[in-house]
Amino acid sequence: MQRKGKVTRELVLPSQLLGDTKKYKAGVGTFVEDGKIYAERLGILNIKDNVITVTPLRGKYEPKAGDVVVGIVIEVGAAVWMVDINAIYPAFLHINEVPWFVEVGNTSKFLNYGDVILAKVKSAGEPDKVQITLKDRGLHKINGGTLIETEPTKVPRIIGKNASMITALKRYTNCRIFVGRNGRIWADGTPEGIQKIERAIRLIEREAHTYGLTERVLALLKGE
Repeated sequence: MQRKGKVTRELVLPSQLLGDTKKYKAGVGTFVEDGKIYAERLGILNIKDNVITVTPLRGKYEPKAGDVVVGIVIEVGAAVWMVDINAIYPAFLHINEVPWFVEVGNTSKFLNYGDVILAKVKSAGEPDKVQITLKDRGLHKINGGTLIETEPTKVPRIIGKNASMITALKRYTNCRIFVGRNGRIWADGTPEGIQKIERAIRLIEREAHTYGLTERVLALLKGE
């Protein structure tokens, strides 16, 4: 387990003892019983500023305001689109939250079932009332390219510290890539480049909790 001055990426099991409330605070993914802190789920142990949290290895995306996500339109209404953002519930995209003038009833002329969009989470107060927007810089309907699905919890590792991992993926594949916080990755380039990106992502998924991952991904990208 991590202690002061040390960093680990320890895999913990549900109900595993993680610490004592006299020394630590219980964070997300943990529960307290008789002054002891236990893991609530299978995941990776993190301790920062004496707060213990457990990041799940698998699970749906938990929307947070400000996150940029890759969504898929699954329902078209008169004044709103329902968008799958890989969360428990779909998100709402209202006609007032798109950069076009859309008359009520004409929504399908702009976005239709199956269309893919790059959107931002506007509000996420309740799981079934998540709102997204396209009214911000860089947000738009996505045309072409390939979607690759991954675990939302793996996104930080795919991006890497100071965007080092995503920069390497772009450099060694000559592809355009965007990683949504919801675990959807859009890539556009040659078939060979897309295949290399997918192999690298699967490697990161399997070994996200291990050290030396960056070197192994670079070796894969370079064909070593």
